[in-house]
Amino acid sequence: MMLRDQLAAALKDAMKSKNAERLSTVRLIQAAIKDRDIANRGAGKEEASDDEILQILAKMVKQRDESAKIYEENSRPELAAKERAEIKVVQDFMPKQLSDADVRANIAAIIAETGAAGPKDMGKVMAVLKERYAGQMDFSKASGAVKELLN
Repeated sequence: MMLRDQLAAALKDAMKSKNAERLSTVRLIQAAIKDRDIANRGAGKEEASDDEILQILAKMVKQRDESAKIYEENSRPELAAKERAEIKVVQDFMPKQLSDADVRANIAAIIAETGAAGPKDMGKVMAVLKERYAGQMDFSKASGAVKELLN
C-alpha cells in the first residue's frame, strides 16, 4: 500500500475514532506532502514519490524532536509532550529505524561496494545510503559514521 493511501486511511480512522491528536498530525503530514507536490509541479516534476514522502516524514520527526528539546529547556513539559506525541504518530508511517550496529554494517558494505577510499568519496557513499535507506536512518548521524569509516 502506498504511503498516500495509508495516510488517507489513517485520516478516516482518526475521524471515526475522534482521536483529535492523531487527526491533526495526519493533516499536518498531508499538508507537508501537498506543499511538496505544489513545489514539484512548479518545477515540472511528478507529485512526491514514496521516497520523497519518507524524507518529509524524517524531517518532521527531526523538527519535532528539536522543538521538544527547546520546550524542555524552557520548562514547558506540556508542549514537549505534545511534540513527542506527534513524533510517535509520524513514525507510525515510517519504516522501522535501523539500529546503530546495522547502520555501521550497511555503511561498511556500501563503502566496499562503491570502492570509496577516502573523505572525497563521502558524497558517493551518502548518495547510495539515501537511495537505499530513506526514512530508515538519521543521515546526520550516518554521515559522521561514514566520515569515521573513510578515515
